[in-house]
Amino acid sequence: MRAGLDAIAVALAAALAPVAAGAQDSPGRNLAASCAICHGTEGRQASGALAPLAGAPKEFIVQQLKDFRDGRRPATVMHQISKGYTEPQMEALAAFFAAQKR
Repeated sequence: MRAGLDAIAVALAAALAPVAAGAQDSPGRNLAASCAICHGTEGRQASGALAPLAGAPKEFIVQQLKDFRDGRRPATVMHQISKGYTEPQMEALAAFFAAQKR
């Protein structure tokens, strides 16, 4: 019975390894989940009320986040949200959205 449980554990670990590796490859993906409520899944918004993030240049997205954070760009909520991100998190978010297709 122990051998059967060990085989199941090995099979489960092998099956989940690509999922874990994929999550590590895109740290911005997890951060971007909180953006979906306003900006749409993967930055492709259905309503068109906000500019899409998908496919926007990484440098542009980072600069916009910094401008919101520093009060250089007016916002309703983004000035507060952007203050919660570190510079590496901003870079990861921007890289994720820039890699998405429009």
